[in-house]
Amino acid sequence: MKKEVIAIPGVQTPGATFNHVMKAGGLLFLTGQLSADLKTGQILTGDITAQTKRALENIRVMLAFCGATMDDIVKAVLYLRDVNDRHKVNEVYREYFTKGQEPAKVTVQAASPVEGVDIEFEVTAIAPSRI
Repeated sequence: MKKEVIAIPGVQTPGATFNHVMKAGGLLFLTGQLSADLKTGQILTGDITAQTKRALENIRVMLAFCGATMDDIVKAVLYLRDVNDRHKVNEVYREYFTKGQEPAKVTVQAASPVEGVDIEFEVTAIAPSRI
């Protein structure tokens, strides 16, 4: 199986040691998404609701470029600075998926290495055959 880097126009190229989207074996693997501006990489602070929305919108943008949707996500891992925020996160999260099509999900309490970031999403999705 060969892996392929998916470069998304308009999304800042990471200066770190990762790529935003990788395709392998019919799946898309997205790097952890934060509440950041995809064009500039600037971290956008706010409450957990605002951070959750921004991270999920970033995921939606990347998947859309690949011809996929949020309903193509098969697994999501959520890293929360404070797991007590999970109820607020879930209120926003459920808005992004068709009822009954929600992916498998794991929530982990973990401190972010990025100051001001309270949530990070890691997702794996089905890659459309056309990319």
